[in-house]
Amino acid sequence: MADRYTSTGVFLALEGGEGGGKTTQARLLTDWLAGLGHDVLLTREPGGTPVGTELRRIVLDPATGALSPRTEMLVYAADKAEHVDAVVRPALDAGRVVLTDRYVDSTIAYQGAGRALDPADVEQVARWATAGLRPHLTIVLDVDPRLGLSRAGAPDRIEAEPLEFHERVRAHFLALAGRDPEHYLVVSADDDPQAIHAAIRRAVEPLLAQAVAGARR
Repeated sequence: MADRYTSTGVFLALEGGEGGGKTTQARLLTDWLAGLGHDVLLTREPGGTPVGTELRRIVLDPATGALSPRTEMLVYAADKAEHVDAVVRPALDAGRVVLTDRYVDSTIAYQGAGRALDPADVEQVARWATAGLRPHLTIVLDVDPRLGLSRAGAPDRIEAEPLEFHERVRAHFLALAGRDPEHYLVVSADDDPQAIHAAIRRAVEPLLAQAVAGARR
């Protein structure tokens, strides 16, 4: 499926392994954008819709137990389809800045590389589910899984996977960023949160004119 970048609004995604500080950076970025006067939507996958909230419970609750890797991947794809159609696309069409905590790359990295499915097959399904919609910028908070997992509390189904799983996930996030540097920013999650935020601001600022133009239409 052909890549699609919207001509209205700005679409940003935060990605990376467990314990990389996505929640902190999402809050800092949202506050900064709102302070500049932008209409910002902060959302997440899975769980950005009522349907997604139930799907999130299924895939993350340890009580769910083992799932077929293909089943797990398709649950995530269903969440993405609903999220894009019901939340992300309408907000972008209205000229808003949309920031999502996880998007397609997480499915490719976790259910593809992590679960040892073919990442190309997983990507094809995930891109179809999202109608090819791509973020204008994907910010990868890169963290050593040993450090990231040590920051987590009681692990969910995914966090409880062995270290080797999370190492494959990390490697694939970096591979995805490496093949499209124009649309990715990789930042070390070991840095001070304010330094990470400053690097993100520098990368996001050139994109914001499109949101301003969209809001004026």
